[in-house]
Amino acid sequence: MAGGARKKGMITDINVTPLVDIMLVLLIIFMLTANLIAKQAIEVELPKAAQGSTPTPTTLAVTLTKDGQMYLNGQPVTPEQLRTSVKAALVKDPKTQAIIAGDKDVSHGRVVWVLDVIKSLGVISFAIQIDPTGLTPPSAPKAP
Repeated sequence: MAGGARKKGMITDINVTPLVDIMLVLLIIFMLTANLIAKQAIEVELPKAAQGSTPTPTTLAVTLTKDGQMYLNGQPVTPEQLRTSVKAALVKDPKTQAIIAGDKDVSHGRVVWVLDVIKSLGVISFAIQIDPTGLTPPSAPKAP
C-alpha cells in the first residue's frame, strides 16, 4: 500500500517514496552546480619544459644541544650569528622556513627563545623536530 497500512487508526508503515524523490532531485542539483563551479577557472594549456622545477624555500636547521651549544645548519653559532644568518637568508628568500631541533634536556625557555628570535626576524614557517618513535612520556622532574 502506498499510504501505509492502518490498524485501528494507527499508521504502521512509512511511505519513503517522497523522501527518495527529494533526494534524487537534490543529487541532480548538486551534480549540475558542481560542474558549473569547476568550469569557472580559465582553461589554458601550459607549455611543457624538460628542466622545470618548483623552487623550494630555504630551510634553516637550528639545533640546541644539552651542553648549551647552538648550531645553524651544522655549524656552531652564537646568538648574534644566528640573527645575522637568519636576516641574510630572508634577504635571499623571503619564504625561508626553519626547523628547530632541541635535545630533550634543553630547557623549554631556550627553545622558546630561539622560536621568538626566528619569528621576530620574519620567518613565518617553522617546525619543531621530534623523534616519532619516542611515544613514552618523559620522566617527571625530581623534587629539590
